[in-house]
Amino acid sequence: MTAQPRQYVTEDAYLEHERRSTTKSEYYDGHVYAMTGAKESHNLIAGNLIASLHGQLRRKPCRVYPSDMRVKILRTGLNTYPDIVVVCGQPQFVDEKRDTLTNPIVIIEVLSPSTERYDRGVKFRHYRAIETLRDYVLIAQDRQHIEHYTRQENGQWLFEEASDTDASIQIESITCILSLKDIYEKVELAEDANDLPLDFPTV
Repeated sequence: MTAQPRQYVTEDAYLEHERRSTTKSEYYDGHVYAMTGAKESHNLIAGNLIASLHGQLRRKPCRVYPSDMRVKILRTGLNTYPDIVVVCGQPQFVDEKRDTLTNPIVIIEVLSPSTERYDRGVKFRHYRAIETLRDYVLIAQDRQHIEHYTRQENGQWLFEEASDTDASIQIESITCILSLKDIYEKVELAEDANDLPLDFPTV
């Protein structure tokens, strides 16, 4: 969320405005929060992810959605736009408009300096309230780095990460592999980007 909350807005009013708007906003607890645009590296990574997942899921009962697909977390009320969403089986929506999804199995966010803390913290807490969610993946846009959280049978989340150029992660819930080579194809990174500490401030 990137703007200060304004006056109280009903969810119906938010959805009505959002469906007519050319920009995207999040909604939570009666307030609307404008979302910022993305840099080239962010868009390239998101496109590479879509291409990789689409190719691997073509013959499977799963669908890949880009960032225009809104997701509502039913238990918390947050309406948001993940960078990538995967649904397996029949997608479920809040109404007949079919533009607000409620049952993602995988969510992927491409991190940026303005949203990284939110994606790791508050937003992930909301996502963990989605009963169908099995995997949450965070992709750095300023260096080659993937963080993967997998929900276990006991409800705990298992963490793994990958940074080497030849590395990959496997998303077992959809039987897909994400390789760093594919994700960062044509993305121009600083030569020493992977030598920086993970909390290095970026601009």
